[in-house]
Amino acid sequence: MEKKRFSIVKKFPIFAIISLILIAPGLIGLVTLPFGLNLFNMDVDFVGGTSMTFNLHTEVTSEMSGEEIPQLVENACGVAPSTVQKTGENNESVLIKCTELDNGQQTAVVNAMQEKYSLTDEDTESVEHVNATIGREAQNKAVTAAVIAVLLMLLYITIRFEFTSGLAAVTCLAHDLLVILSAYIVLRIPFNTTFIAVALTILGYSINASIIVFDRIRENRRFARRESFEDTVEVSVWQTVRRTLFTSITTLLTIGMIFIFGVTSLRQFTLPIIIGIVAGGYSSIFLAGSLWAKYRGMLRKNRRAKASAKLASRDAGKPKTASETEESKADAPVPEAQPAPATPAPASAAAPAQRRNNSKKNKRKKKKH
Repeated sequence: MEKKRFSIVKKFPIFAIISLILIAPGLIGLVTLPFGLNLFNMDVDFVGGTSMTFNLHTEVTSEMSGEEIPQLVENACGVAPSTVQKTGENNESVLIKCTELDNGQQTAVVNAMQEKYSLTDEDTESVEHVNATIGREAQNKAVTAAVIAVLLMLLYITIRFEFTSGLAAVTCLAHDLLVILSAYIVLRIPFNTTFIAVALTILGYSINASIIVFDRIRENRRFARRESFEDTVEVSVWQTVRRTLFTSITTLLTIGMIFIFGVTSLRQFTLPIIIGIVAGGYSSIFLAGSLWAKYRGMLRKNRRAKASAKLASRDAGKPKTASETEESKADAPVPEAQPAPATPAPASAAAPAQRRNNSKKNKRKKKKH
C-alpha cells in the first residue's frame, strides 16, 4: 500500500466539521423558511414584483443591460433590479424586473429612463405587477423532479454497488446543494428560477464525481480481500484525486470565462455553478468514500447486534434439554462429604469371623509339623 502524507478516512471528522460550517447558513435558511424567516434574496419569480418594459428605438447592447441600466434603476429608486434583459424583434426593447415598487419608485424609474434615452410616454410599453404563481409552480415541479432524480440515483447506485454507497452519494448531493444555498444567502445572489437549473446541474456533476470514486473502490476491493475496507477506500481516493481535480479545473475554466466576460444575469447563474463544482469535487474526495466506509461499518455493526439479540432471546425462551440439565447439575457445586461416625461392630457378627481366623491358624501349624 502506498504511503500518503495524511489519511483522508481517518481524518474524516475534520472534513465533516468543515462541511458543517459550509452548509450551516443554507441549512438554517432552509429550516427557518417555513416559519416566515426568509434569509434568501428572493427574486420576482418567487415573491412577485414590478415589471417595466421600455422601447429604446435602438439595439440594447450587453453593456447597457449588464451595467448601465441596472445602475440607473438603482440610483433612481434605491432598489437594484433582479433582471434586465433585451426583448423585442430587433432587441430594441428592455425588460426590467424589480421587487415590489410603490408608485413613487415606479415614477422615478420611468423619469430616469426617459431622461437618459430621450423617451416619451408612449415608449413606456408596460409597468405592471408580476405574480409569483408561475414561480411557485416551477418550484413545485423542480422539487418533484429533484426528488425523483435522487431516488432513481439511489436505486441505480444500490444495484451497481451496494445500499450504503447509495446513502453516501445522496449525502454528498445534499451537502453540495446546501453549500450552494449558503452561497445564495451569504453572497446575496438573487434567488430565482435559475436556481432550478443550477441545482439540477450540480446534482448531475456531483453524482458523477462520486461514482468515479465508488467504481475505483469496487475494482480495488476485488484484489485486496485481505485489507480492511477503510484501507481500500484510502488507496482508491488517492488514485482518483488527480482525475477529479483535472475534471473540475477544466470545467471551471469554461464557466469562469462566462462569469468574467458575461453580463450580470449570466454571472448570477454561473457563480453558483462554480461554487457547486468546487463543492462537488470536495465532497467526492473527502466525503464520499469515507461516508461509504462509515455507513458500511454502522450497518454491519447493527446487523451483528440484532443477530446477537435474536440469538439471546431465542436461547432464553427455549426449554432446556436433558443433557443441558445434567450439565447444569454437574456444574453446580458439590457439598463436601461429612465423615460418618465410627460404630462398633455387633458381637454376633464378629464371632464367626474370629472362629474362621482361628481355624486357619491351626491348619498352618499342622502343616509345619
